[in-house]
Amino acid sequence: MTISSSRLNKLISSQPNPLLAKELLDRHLSSPSLSPSPSTLHSLSLRLAKSPHPSLSLSLSLLNLFPSPPPSLLSSLSLLFSRLSRPDLLFSLLPHFSRSTPSIHSYNRLIFAFARTNNLAYAISLFNRIASLNLSPNATTYRVLVQALCRRGQVSAAEFLLGEMQHKGIPPDPFAYTTVLNSLCRRKKLREAYRLLCRMRPRGSEPDTCHYNTVIVGFCREGRPLDACKVLDDMSERAVSPNLVSYSAVVHGLCTCGVFDKAEGYLEQMVDRGLVPHFSVFHAVVKGFCGVGNVVAASRVLERMLFLGITPHVETWDLIIRGVCTQIMA
Repeated sequence: MTISSSRLNKLISSQPNPLLAKELLDRHLSSPSLSPSPSTLHSLSLRLAKSPHPSLSLSLSLLNLFPSPPPSLLSSLSLLFSRLSRPDLLFSLLPHFSRSTPSIHSYNRLIFAFARTNNLAYAISLFNRIASLNLSPNATTYRVLVQALCRRGQVSAAEFLLGEMQHKGIPPDPFAYTTVLNSLCRRKKLREAYRLLCRMRPRGSEPDTCHYNTVIVGFCREGRPLDACKVLDDMSERAVSPNLVSYSAVVHGLCTCGVFDKAEGYLEQMVDRGLVPHFSVFHAVVKGFCGVGNVVAASRVLERMLFLGITPHVETWDLIIRGVCTQIMA
């Protein structure tokens, strides 16, 4: 029985089982009068790749039926193969990319896929090849590589790419800066992190609360709360609003290092800004003052807590009561 191309397209599209749809396609491909539409092939290829038992080789074989595979299909397959951790299939896609009309979006997906499957060297190779395709890398291209480099601990290379973006006039990507700041702080390179934070504005990227918080938390984790205070004060000077995370990190950091008066000052500043601290932030200051025998200051913090309608923890009450009793007995 002979059918038309449009009828074949409808039959393939309506078949819920992609394997049966592929079998139907194969049965009629020998007929020179029948040619499935690109949209049908596009849909079937993705259905095969996404099926419960993915028929990845079959999905790839359909690409040979396209005179020029659609970049959107190649992008989707790149992402699917990376999620399945199949770099072998990604390499199988490369010849099809060379037959397709190049687009920066599809190459960004391919670079991301190789980076995600721990093929960073090949991702960088693709990045270096982009110019030969008459394409220009964009902010997404750089962000993908920056994130991949940071995951591998190559933070200096990631920083170099941030500078290259500025040199090429590519709009800075805030997420790329967040990634590098996080990596620097995790590696205890806090001076470098603060320096990068200060460079953001001259490079055309306005640091936001998240960028500042990354450095603040980094300083506090390393027992340098006074440096964190400087960063927090910088925020206010540059019209960036600190949030609960900013203040909580600083207060806890100061208490850990025994700077309780300054911690109380930032706690008050926090409240004055309309931020409601978690009871644990108050508890840290109360515990600190009680630990050095300053029950008056601890009671003052407790009163402030009650005035704001924050219920103290049982341990907070216990600290105050023990402190008062110790003073009476002394």
